[in-house]
Amino acid sequence: MTAVPENLRPTPQSSVRRRLARAGLAGAAVVALALAAAGTAAAQDGPGFAGPDDATVTPGVMTRTGPEGAQCTANFVFTDGAEVYLGQAAHCAGTGGSTEVDGCTAESLPLGTPVEIEGAERPGALAYSSWLSMQEAGGADPDTCRFNDFALVRIDPADVARTNPTMPFYGGPTGVDADGTRAGEVVFGYGNSELRQGVAALRPKTGTSLGTTGGGRSHTVTTVLPGIPGDSGSGYLSADGAALGVLSTLNLASAPGTNGVSDLRSAIDYADGPGGFGGSLRLVAGEKPFDPNVVPVDLGG
Repeated sequence: MTAVPENLRPTPQSSVRRRLARAGLAGAAVVALALAAAGTAAAQDGPGFAGPDDATVTPGVMTRTGPEGAQCTANFVFTDGAEVYLGQAAHCAGTGGSTEVDGCTAESLPLGTPVEIEGAERPGALAYSSWLSMQEAGGADPDTCRFNDFALVRIDPADVARTNPTMPFYGGPTGVDADGTRAGEVVFGYGNSELRQGVAALRPKTGTSLGTTGGGRSHTVTTVLPGIPGDSGSGYLSADGAALGVLSTLNLASAPGTNGVSDLRSAIDYADGPGGFGGSLRLVAGEKPFDPNVVPVDLGG
């Protein structure tokens, strides 16, 4: 499927712009081995997370990157064994135009840029950007350049105790999706754009995949509530609750109103290789079981 994509570039805090801008000890050991093989850490392995009902920093919180306070939505919680991170899209730190989707050439704010995290008391910091890593490596193949849209925000250690990896509304993630999606498969998302005026019922999204492109690096999805500016970076779950990907683009041609979702497994593999994590990066699984709820119809906040 050919589409003319436009990054869901976040909107600056001061104005609304069109920059569409992760049965006993024997059973537990088996589960732990399975999670490790899938690039997933259990929440209880985390450094003192809050409970899922008490946490203020979770997947789906707003983030604001850089001096303009450009707003995006966090996807999942990650760890490398030393630090705890929130995932977002690399283009959330982009400084170019909304149609600038080639991460091998697109301009970006530097690592270390402060990131305001909703529910945290201290700012995080941009700790990894697939765009910057690809540029430092001297480029990549065209599909990787176009669809590898992933970044990590380091959570200040003081805010880890306010953090939980569970996805609001749906629960999970159960792990990292390993095989992508086929056309017609159900997907679930959770976006938190400020343009929704704080209406909680508008955040969860249910829809279907239209298929995979870019050598498995991107999934085209259509949802009841499509991704809009400020939803950039938000997480998508597969039909079984695995972390599928990161909201990256709005497609303006071929399938107008659909979204491009960067494949998370591919993004983690790149971060663990050329990105410099050396195989240590893990998505932290949610503490609540996945429940494939449908999108609510009550819009009362």
